[in-house]
Amino acid sequence: MPHVCGRFAPSPSGRMHLGNVLCALLSWLSARAKGGKYLLRIEDLDAERCPRSYANLIEDDLRWLGLDWDAGGAADGDSWYQSCRTPIYEKYAALLQEKAEVYPCFCSRAALHAASAPHLSDGRVLYAGTCYGLNAKQIYEKRKRRAPADRIHVPNLTISFSDGVQGPYTEHLPSECGDFLLRRSDGVFAYQLAVTVDDGLMGVTEVVRGRDLLSSTARQIWLHQLLGFHPPDYFHIPLLLDCDGRRLSKRDKDLDLGVLRQRFSPEQVIGALAFAAHLTERPRPISPQDLLSGFDWNRIPRTDLYLPNIFRSQQL
Repeated sequence: MPHVCGRFAPSPSGRMHLGNVLCALLSWLSARAKGGKYLLRIEDLDAERCPRSYANLIEDDLRWLGLDWDAGGAADGDSWYQSCRTPIYEKYAALLQEKAEVYPCFCSRAALHAASAPHLSDGRVLYAGTCYGLNAKQIYEKRKRRAPADRIHVPNLTISFSDGVQGPYTEHLPSECGDFLLRRSDGVFAYQLAVTVDDGLMGVTEVVRGRDLLSSTARQIWLHQLLGFHPPDYFHIPLLLDCDGRRLSKRDKDLDLGVLRQRFSPEQVIGALAFAAHLTERPRPISPQDLLSGFDWNRIPRTDLYLPNIFRSQQL
């Protein structure tokens, strides 16, 4: 069997909720069922919104759930925290400058999201190319008023891949993605660059994440190719919805691990999520290790999942 390396890469902007736990569970099962490595990377690019205290709580919650990892987290040092990897991103941003067209963008957030801006069918804003092609004089004048972001120009290229859950996916970069940010105007590197570089350098071979990130995958595959990395396999899992169809959020304090750990055992939490993901026939207490032998991606549905009522009624 070829080498497999999975990862869990949470953003510590709050306590993990059950949707985060489902992603951690499925990514762990996928890697461990193949005898692979499992990494823990902390995606705290915006360090002000992602204090280290939340990252520490994530580690504690993962241990409580029985989800171990081979490398990463606090024990392995700052190199596993994106906020500490800026020099690495600087290097690869410079490489992209050589391999593609990277240009300064002075557009404000308000301008990008204006009603007149091109919008895709899913509500995402397609960058109109406003700053692409500015001459040196125009850039000089604009820099006097505003610090620019760095944006990369996408070529006339179509990216196709087969997602492990959602199936075949194709995206034409200019019409369905548009030129995208590599670095924000405040100097913070963008998610697209950081996640690509980290997955490439860390040897990640499979990425498990929510289907809401499916549309970002084509540009990441393109960046992998530009930077000389081999793109990982992708598994975009269904979102976990509350009983009333609401998407789970870190704002839902009654469904975060801080509260749930007071009401349920780790086996109850894992068992309920395994049932929601169609890995078991009923929501019975079970450990992650006990799910390994029967894990099969073909059992995971494409459509969104609903949170079992037990998290409201305490029936389990």
